[in-house]
Amino acid sequence: MKDAAKDSAREAVKPVTHAPADDHDVRETGRDARTALAVVMHSAFFVLLGASLARYLARHGPEPRTPWIIALSVLLAALYVLGPALGARLTARRMIWLGAVVAAWAALVALAPSFAWCAVPLFYTGLRTLPLRAAITLVVLLTALVVAAQLKLAGWADPNVLLAPPAVAAIATTVFVTMERQSARQRALIDDLVRTRRVLAATERREGMLAERERLAREIHDTVAQGLSSQRMLLQAADRVWETDPAGARSHIRTAASVAEHNLAEARRFVHDLTPADLAGGTGIGRALAALAERESDAHLTVRLHTEGTPAAPLPALVESALLRIAQGALANVREHAAATTATLTLTCLDDQIVLDVADDGRGFDPRTPAPARDVRGHGLPAIRARLRQLGGTLTIESAPGEGTVVSAAIPLTTPTEPR
Repeated sequence: MKDAAKDSAREAVKPVTHAPADDHDVRETGRDARTALAVVMHSAFFVLLGASLARYLARHGPEPRTPWIIALSVLLAALYVLGPALGARLTARRMIWLGAVVAAWAALVALAPSFAWCAVPLFYTGLRTLPLRAAITLVVLLTALVVAAQLKLAGWADPNVLLAPPAVAAIATTVFVTMERQSARQRALIDDLVRTRRVLAATERREGMLAERERLAREIHDTVAQGLSSQRMLLQAADRVWETDPAGARSHIRTAASVAEHNLAEARRFVHDLTPADLAGGTGIGRALAALAERESDAHLTVRLHTEGTPAAPLPALVESALLRIAQGALANVREHAAATTATLTLTCLDDQIVLDVADDGRGFDPRTPAPARDVRGHGLPAIRARLRQLGGTLTIESAPGEGTVVSAAIPLTTPTEPR
């Protein structure tokens, strides 16, 4: 029965998997930086193109080449606007587009060298579109065209014209390549962070699921399994005396029904993680243990309760609940494994701790023997240890074959009693 109860507890909680809600925001951080750089470069291109056209018209006015320059400027602006619509991936259409942009700009520079200043945003466009080596080749060609146009405009071999454009191109290329590499490293770090967060989230969900399963297993063992065991014994006793003692059989059946009703209330409460039914209404641990002892006593097992001392202050609800569940679990083990006729609950209140002893006169066992060899199939002792561990308590077992067993649970009252 306990095995079936534990199986039910394992199925009680199903894992719910979902990714952290802000993973998308983490990835968007790097994209926002690249988008801002693109906006700055595109804006600079149109500003430089407009400034170059305005400079040409202001200085040269109507000339035979002026309509061509205006037409090429409009064409270059239209081509540049078309670029984002083609996407960022390197495709044949995007290569044709880049070639058309460079050709239109080169024609403008040949007609009016002042348009050479648009080269810097074009460096950025080429570096974004082409592989690194091809992009650097394009930058070198554009830089050579800028130098040639500026030398034509200057009319002599000006050292500033010869050195400044290559220096600007080198700086722009270095900055862009460095930023791209840093961005790639950041993207890799962000991906690692997202994966790590998902692993941590999954681990936390798994730990919460296991903790809930463990709680349900303890509650089922200490309430439902114990009650079902009592009902089975009562119904078996009623069946044995059904013909010879109908009144006794009916008494056993009524007792079994009472146990079933109490079990139902307990099951509803532990599913909702509420206070045990015996502790509802603030009855106190003493009365709850007395009710448990009376309910567990029958023709096969007599359960007695002794209390020594009173706590200086009301016990925390967690401590009372743990003591009651420990007593239920220990009595369940006594009834199933000990073959005892008498069990005694002793509640001792000290200044710094409260101790619950559960003693029986059953067959006993050797605590040093591994559990499988003792054929202890229940969940009782591990559940008791888990409850005490949450409250900083300790468990002591004294037993020997043929001499009964004493299970002693001590919970400190001078340390915080919140679950760990």
